[in-house]
Amino acid sequence: MPKSAPLLNGTLDLIVLQMLRAEPTNGYDLTLRIQAVSRDVLQVNAGSLYPALYRLEERGLIRAAWKETDTGRRAKVYSLTAGGRKHLSEQRATWERFAGAIAAILKRA
Repeated sequence: MPKSAPLLNGTLDLIVLQMLRAEPTNGYDLTLRIQAVSRDVLQVNAGSLYPALYRLEERGLIRAAWKETDTGRRAKVYSLTAGGRKHLSEQRATWERFAGAIAAILKRA
């Protein structure tokens, strides 16, 4: 089982936006999806996730709506806005340049 890794500063917003790009979801399911997609390397706790969700909602990058879950509970479901899609596209390009630069440095002998 892989060891979990701490998130780099500023990456949680990018991860949340990317995950919501696939489909709207509630906070709990979002934490499970992040953990599953990262193969247990990234584990986001509620104390980090919900402030990020509120911050993204306040910036107009995501929206929240109360919906009933499959189990009959009401949960806040988050989805990406048009502004969130644009912001995600810009941030992905920046991240890919940054990650490429780090990879190039790490490959040097």
